[in-house]
Amino acid sequence: MEISSSPILTSPSDPYTSFLQRSLKFKDPFTGKSIHARIIKAGLHLGVFLMNNLMNFYAKTGFISDAHRVFDEMPVKSVFSWNIILSGYAKGGRLEEAHRVFEEMPEPDSVSWTAMIVGYNQMGQFENAIGMFREMVSDDVPPTQFTLTNVLASCAAVEGLGIGRKVHSFVVKHGLSSYISVANSLLNMYAKSGDPVTAKIVFDRMKLKSTSSWNTMISSHMQSGLVDLAQVQFEQMIERDVVSWNAMISGYNQHGFDREALDIFSKMLMDSSSKPDKFTLASALSACANLENLKLGKQIHAHIIRTEFDTFGAVGNALISMYSKSGGVEIARKIIEQSMISNLDVIAFTALLDGYVKLGDINPARRIFDSLRVRDVVAWTAMIVGYVQNGFNQDAMELFRSMIKEGPKPNNYTLATMLSVSSSLASLDHGRQIHASATRSGNASSVSVSNALITMYAKSGSINYARWVFNLIHWKRDTITWTSMIIALAQHGLGEEALTLFERMLENGIKPDHITYVGVLSACTHVGLVEQGRSYYNLMQKAHKIIPTPSHYACMIDLFGRAGLLQEAHAFIENMPIEPDVIAWGSLLASCKVHKNVELAEVAAERLLLIEPENSGAYSALANVYSACGQWENAANIRKSMKDKGVKKDQGFSWVQIKNKVHIFGVDDGLHPQRDAIYEMMAKIWKEIKKMGFVPDTESVLHDLEEELKEQILSHHSEKLAIAFGLICTPENTTLRIMKNLRVCNDCHSAIKFISKLVGREIIVRDATRFHHFKNGLCSCRDYW
Repeated sequence: MEISSSPILTSPSDPYTSFLQRSLKFKDPFTGKSIHARIIKAGLHLGVFLMNNLMNFYAKTGFISDAHRVFDEMPVKSVFSWNIILSGYAKGGRLEEAHRVFEEMPEPDSVSWTAMIVGYNQMGQFENAIGMFREMVSDDVPPTQFTLTNVLASCAAVEGLGIGRKVHSFVVKHGLSSYISVANSLLNMYAKSGDPVTAKIVFDRMKLKSTSSWNTMISSHMQSGLVDLAQVQFEQMIERDVVSWNAMISGYNQHGFDREALDIFSKMLMDSSSKPDKFTLASALSACANLENLKLGKQIHAHIIRTEFDTFGAVGNALISMYSKSGGVEIARKIIEQSMISNLDVIAFTALLDGYVKLGDINPARRIFDSLRVRDVVAWTAMIVGYVQNGFNQDAMELFRSMIKEGPKPNNYTLATMLSVSSSLASLDHGRQIHASATRSGNASSVSVSNALITMYAKSGSINYARWVFNLIHWKRDTITWTSMIIALAQHGLGEEALTLFERMLENGIKPDHITYVGVLSACTHVGLVEQGRSYYNLMQKAHKIIPTPSHYACMIDLFGRAGLLQEAHAFIENMPIEPDVIAWGSLLASCKVHKNVELAEVAAERLLLIEPENSGAYSALANVYSACGQWENAANIRKSMKDKGVKKDQGFSWVQIKNKVHIFGVDDGLHPQRDAIYEMMAKIWKEIKKMGFVPDTESVLHDLEEELKEQILSHHSEKLAIAFGLICTPENTTLRIMKNLRVCNDCHSAIKFISKLVGREIIVRDATRFHHFKNGLCSCRDYW
């Protein structure tokens, strides 16, 4: 006798229930709807059990509205009926509908409460999930393991250590800590909420530990930077999964232990029980990128190709970063082209950009930027920074304007970068526009933007606006804020004010850094405070334990040299604990030129040229010293030597910005379209200031020429031509801002004092070392520069 293995069906509804469960298994909604029609035709649509199965089928195949219609048509509903609809809405993220169903339920049970908590947790409404759990406990409804794991996950997400501990107490009180899933959730909550000590206590008390338990502890140790403890626990594991390996590899990588990360990755490849996933490969490639290990990176790439691993997403981005950082930027570009990648993440794009910046070719990076499907604020900022780092300030400006029109809202870093561009160009108009943009976006009050604003205003010649910004953020100044203002004041010749501000900084308990002291020593240099400079140099080392850098040494040499203490400056160089560089000898040479010390100038020039044989400044400075001392033959020999060796002299030029356009002038410039008007204006000015008592400093012309010709050369210096043009093109009584790439000469300095009095205007000149504010015939430097 043959016995059928099929289940015995005792009710007319059983076949339909069986069909529904089979259709659900295969996710076949059309068969389910056909069964629904047959149920109605057979008159079985009043049975609670069958209708619950039908609702369950609709809810789990995504037809929650159909499920709700079946529910509404049921004359009798069980708690299970209510929970099916509730869970369907909650799992589908439709929490408002779920909450309405929950509120209408006659008697919600543990499943009902848990469904709401799970829904809130999955949709990121963690506070609501925690609040729901509180109400559940208050109503004396017993939670399930699933309830506890979800509410603990919500506590972990908000790092709610306080409420997490209360849930832990509840777990212990009701004897639920023996469940591995609950204990693992407690581990995770403590680890993510910043309490690794309690996490370890929970772990040590667990009688049964799953692989997940060990993984949580390893991740916790790594997050706390306890890499050695993580390694110990990893070695103690009997069974490891891919998460275990990833926790170690990514942890080592994130903490800068890239070689250790790659060692673990190598061991993982030899372990047959676990295969690398996308997170493993991304972390291993990141370690190669940090080490700039192109050879090993290529080996990992070969493994990816052999195993036919999908390079879309994290792995593709990690490959591009690795090649870009390791000298294989062209390979990175080919991967992008071959894979048609248009979703580069910002790390990969920034790495690619840096790779092209190192090659000095930014155009391919721009093409890739333009091809990106998603360009977030970081990608825009990275492209802008790339332009700035390569010296393409105008391109950076244009891209920023495009960002304002069509891109995301600039963040603090974008704005600070653009303000640095305005600082480099000394473009006050551009800087003001960016300031306005920062104000509109609410970023102007951030410390990073405020610091950049101080520097921008100072470098654009507007020291009063720099002070205004500094005073505006009095409640959140950091070391950079104070340093920026100190340097600004020093550059504008306000040395005493800079030092007073430094003393206030110390009184406020703000610790200065090495850059702060560069500003302090520069302040002393610009106003000739030699003894104060010595005192601060010693304070820097003794009180703040800052080891002098070449910049500090250069400041001290400049301090002594400008004050005429040339022998002391030379002795300081000879006694430096490091080898003097070009800046050190160049500073001494510049002082020798001012004080006409031929003997020491020859020593400084010789030592400088040993370090940098093609330094045109050394030749020019020495020739100028000879000329200033009337040694025309020696000066001519130096210039001939320059010509024979092919060394080109740095050309002096000045520029002025009028209506967002920069106008550049050289000495005796004849290329400007308004040349005739400029020279006519300059001739008029020259005549008038001579009447006022100006005496041309013909000694500034370091060539053996007739006096009349020397005067003509002097009157056509680049800064004078820029001033003449500025006077033609700007309204009366407005401030003129002139920039110069070299140090302003004695004659120009004297002439501009007279011009400022003649035209009744303030004229601000930024030269290679500082700002000069000319007003009413006086200069802010007090003729000490």
